[in-house]
Amino acid sequence: MIDNNRLNHSLAVSRKMIEIGKEYNLDDNALQDLFVLGFNHDIGYENGNNSNHGHIGGEILKRNNYKYWKEIYYHGDVNTKYTSLFLEILNKADMQIDKFGKDVGYDKRLEDIKNRYGESSTTYKNAEILVSNLRSKK
Repeated sequence: MIDNNRLNHSLAVSRKMIEIGKEYNLDDNALQDLFVLGFNHDIGYENGNNSNHGHIGGEILKRNNYKYWKEIYYHGDVNTKYTSLFLEILNKADMQIDKFGKDVGYDKRLEDIKNRYGESSTTYKNAEILVSNLRSKK
């Protein structure tokens, strides 16, 4: 289920995506699209869980002809071959905003994930890989 913390996280991810989008000199329409994408990126939590929310949300939005459904479907996925600038920006923002909606940066976000899911969890290991990949793209 989507609770107030998840809503705060999604709103903060939206705002972080705009910040990152401005660094890429994206136009106003693209920035607005980033905001909508960020706000909806965790919509799959309403019917799913940590391991499948991206795919569920992506499928819901695909059925509704949402242009950026693939970005939601593949966000956080370290094994996908799909790439796009918007997916990169979404992952960068998502991995810097904690579960409460605070911009904590990559290191504290990883620490939070490790504390919640465990150091040996697939969730944490994938987050480490994702952050490493994002840092290498600077």
